[in-house]
Amino acid sequence: MDKKILVVDDALFMRAMLKKILKEGGFNHILEALDGDEACSIYEEERPDLVLMDISMPKLNGIEALKRIREMNPQALVIMCSAVGQEAMIVEALEAGALEFIIKPFKPEHILKPVKAALGIGEE
Repeated sequence: MDKKILVVDDALFMRAMLKKILKEGGFNHILEALDGDEACSIYEEERPDLVLMDISMPKLNGIEALKRIREMNPQALVIMCSAVGQEAMIVEALEAGALEFIIKPFKPEHILKPVKAALGIGEE
């Protein structure tokens, strides 16, 4: 699939795991950012079809980055991922325009199903 996906997480192992899941799910064009600042810069340059973003990151957290990305493109597709299962953060992320909130640790289907749904890709 030629959809461009930006994976944003300050943890290298988490970015690697998400990339592996996405590649096994048929996605080949995957970009990476290690914090919210870098995510916003890459989003502005590359305009990915979807962003998978962690909430807790240094410099600029995921919710602030989500707000900036949605200012650049109100139709931006962003799915938040976090180990933090706090109701307030989930509500804030959804109110800021996130499509979905995935709690870590996750199984491949917990990533691929919402990603494909957001991109309008049917299950084969």
